[in-house]
Amino acid sequence: MIDPRADVHPSAEIDASAQIGPFSVIGPNVRIGAGTRVASHVVIQGPTEIGRENQIYQFASIGEAPQDRDYRGEPTRLVIGDRNMIRESVTLSRGTEKGGGETVIGHDNMIMAYVHIAHDCVIGNNITLANAASLAGHVEVQDHCTLGGFTLVHQFCRIGTHAFTSMGSALNRDMPPYCLASGNYARLIGINKVGLRRKGFSDASIYALRRAFAEVLRGRSDRKARVERLLAETAIPEVRVLLEFIKTSQRGVLRAGRA
Repeated sequence: MIDPRADVHPSAEIDASAQIGPFSVIGPNVRIGAGTRVASHVVIQGPTEIGRENQIYQFASIGEAPQDRDYRGEPTRLVIGDRNMIRESVTLSRGTEKGGGETVIGHDNMIMAYVHIAHDCVIGNNITLANAASLAGHVEVQDHCTLGGFTLVHQFCRIGTHAFTSMGSALNRDMPPYCLASGNYARLIGINKVGLRRKGFSDASIYALRRAFAEVLRGRSDRKARVERLLAETAIPEVRVLLEFIKTSQRGVLRAGRA
């Protein structure tokens, strides 16, 4: 299943059912799991671990050294889970020692053409990164997010579960879960109600999130006090996830735009 024109290092561990296309380069300390397909002209450097049934398209650069001035060749890693689609010209960097040593990609993600995921990012599961979305170092993206094409995310930002950005958004602060954001710099424009309905969230939960958004993120009084009061009052799980994310934000969350 390895094309004879591919360049595979002797130390690479490739499952017998994996496929490696012509002119691809697989470097040392690379592990590729069962059923993963690597197209032609892909470069994978190690240490990199790739799980099962991933689809990696041509010209992708996987596991190359991080774009960090302080990197001095330390043996950091890239870890990719199962069933990810990694399209053309995607770049995924290994971690840095100061950032914990790992860049992590979860399961069932669609990473479209020209996406860049920098060192020490942690990407969850069932995420869509549209064409040319770019994540600077140390970014966390939680499960079920969608980042529109050409979305830019500043280093050390977090993006909460089920969040959605429009094309060309530029995020310089944390983006709370279940929210929509747009603009450069991005502003919150409401709850991602269409996406939540498609994922099976109840109307009651969506309504509760909209009320919490209006009170906490659009309100004018002290935000910390509003968050604590609502946490004491509500038992709705989705609202508690939203409030806890805001409470624990280190960079501060995106500002809300006009209603």
